[in-house]
Amino acid sequence: MEWFNDFWSTYSTLVFSVGVHILLALSIWLTLSCGLLSLANAAFMGIGAYVAALLTLHLEWSFGTVLLAGGVAPAAVALIIGAPVLRLSGVYLAMATLAFGEVVRITVLNLEITGGPEGLNGIPLSTEAWHIALILAVTVYGLARLRRSKVGRAFEAIKEDEIAARLMGIDVDRYKLLAFSLGAFIAGIAGALNAHFTFFISPREYGFENAVDILTMAVLGGFSNLIGPMLGATILTLLPELLRSLHDFRSLVNGAVLVLVVLFLPKGIWEPRRIRAWVQRFKGGRA
Repeated sequence: MEWFNDFWSTYSTLVFSVGVHILLALSIWLTLSCGLLSLANAAFMGIGAYVAALLTLHLEWSFGTVLLAGGVAPAAVALIIGAPVLRLSGVYLAMATLAFGEVVRITVLNLEITGGPEGLNGIPLSTEAWHIALILAVTVYGLARLRRSKVGRAFEAIKEDEIAARLMGIDVDRYKLLAFSLGAFIAGIAGALNAHFTFFISPREYGFENAVDILTMAVLGGFSNLIGPMLGATILTLLPELLRSLHDFRSLVNGAVLVLVVLFLPKGIWEPRRIRAWVQRFKGGRA
């Protein structure tokens, strides 16, 4: 097992990052599944990270408790801001949630307890691989069950046609707020996990670029099912590592890959109907 120990000592942080990014991609998949184009997930991640880190550093709460608090805090914020914000839709909702993210970032920058622009140092390294694996498994199972439930069908109806959903008696506002809050909870848990394996967090980690990255993960993989966001998050996390040899051209190649996917695979890499068609075509060719 020496090879595994060498691999883990070198790439454990990368593996942890993959797991956290998958959680973030699933959090935005949840809002997209209800037709909400929200860019607040990076801010929710930051709220979860700072709440969990502060509770650990100043109150010495147990790791399980701070993880729960890291999820509950952004979910509570989502409930508060959701009522006015979710009246918007499309690009207006994206702009409003992006503005909320900037408010959170600037607030953290100017608070002494959060360390200001210098961030928080010395966060205990409490996150272990099994923590991420367990939370990820529970999240995927829960979202899969949710998708097949009455709530999931209501989300799908709202995404397809909000007016028709209202006419069918679906409480659109309540379901939107539910999706928004659950997405915030998952993003907050991801932030709490991230804070406790990176040792250090700062406001610049939860700004505009991070919000766009989270959305890109879902778009790249495809958000018609749960596999797409997970695949997109994995690819975008591993791609910089795989392109390390290109040095200054990594961002260019990364951007080119995304542009090609949007142009030629608008529904993402993982689109079940297209994959089934390819399989059938391949079988027909061999026959």
